[in-house]
Amino acid sequence: MNRKHEKEREKLDAKIQEIVKKEGFSGSVIVTQGEDLVYSKGFGYRNLAESLPNQMDTRFGIASGSKLFTAVAIAQLVEQNLFDYDTPVHQLLYQSLACIDERVTIHHLLTHTSGIPDYFDESVMDDFSELWEEKPMYKMEKLEDFVPMFKDKEKVFEPGEKFHYNNAGFIVLGLVVEAVSNTTFTDYVAENIFKPAGMYNSGYDRLDQLPGNTALGYVEKAGALTTNMYAVPVIGGADGGAFVTGPDMNGFWDVFLGGKLVGESHVERLITKHIKVKEGISYGYGIWLDDVNEEIVYHAMGYDPGVSFHSCVYPKGHWKVTVLSNHGSGAFPIVKAVEELFMK
Repeated sequence: MNRKHEKEREKLDAKIQEIVKKEGFSGSVIVTQGEDLVYSKGFGYRNLAESLPNQMDTRFGIASGSKLFTAVAIAQLVEQNLFDYDTPVHQLLYQSLACIDERVTIHHLLTHTSGIPDYFDESVMDDFSELWEEKPMYKMEKLEDFVPMFKDKEKVFEPGEKFHYNNAGFIVLGLVVEAVSNTTFTDYVAENIFKPAGMYNSGYDRLDQLPGNTALGYVEKAGALTTNMYAVPVIGGADGGAFVTGPDMNGFWDVFLGGKLVGESHVERLITKHIKVKEGISYGYGIWLDDVNEEIVYHAMGYDPGVSFHSCVYPKGHWKVTVLSNHGSGAFPIVKAVEELFMK
């Protein structure tokens, strides 16, 4: 680490230690400015039973933070002129889904404005793990496995009418990637996003085959901490569930924003404010755009049982902040602590 931010780093560490003590934060934090590593540290345990500590390069699940990878995959295929953002989705799928209005486009799915029904509606359902009480999570191995959970439901609103966060929409985007690329979604992302971005410690890992230095997700149940093994699908996909490290995620931002995964025009398309969610918060393609201290912050985030993830880019000062946790909360307070110290 360089000495440029030594005092701020000490203040940040003290503040994070307060949050760790107050909220029981478990995870890793990495802060960079340009090519300079400002702060990196692990807290808590990736494996409680064996007292294995989290490290700065521990691999964590990021839940819906993975939607950004799906959006980049779609942009790559658009760049290859295989379809367009305004292409009706039904023209690209192998199977006909009655729940998808023929007017629904790729753009609608990317911006959560499609109106298609969701398999997990976060506005009315509190506990993601409840989904797997009747449908075993260990059977959710492919994108097609999610389709029966929403295909026969009625549309929620007219395409383009409003923003309504939608996981099923990104499942459909993953099905588009598979249909057009003729490969599985996870293999496509591994070869065309993780590999060229140098994300060698990231992937879509099965919960029953996790590699070394990977944090087990923990949830509180009946007053005790248990792993999230039965609370989330056995393997992630187009709507979420990838595993990444802090260094890999910060490196991804550099490669993506530098136009090395898709060209500049497509990068701009992803980070454009396509729809306002609420005051100060908009949505691009698979990415949140927050108004913070008179600048637009690019923000990926995800929450699942046993997962809390925030990764942000502050373009003006070339700051990147990634906070990963193997508990269901705790990442956001640390992001705000970094903002208060460095992004004034």
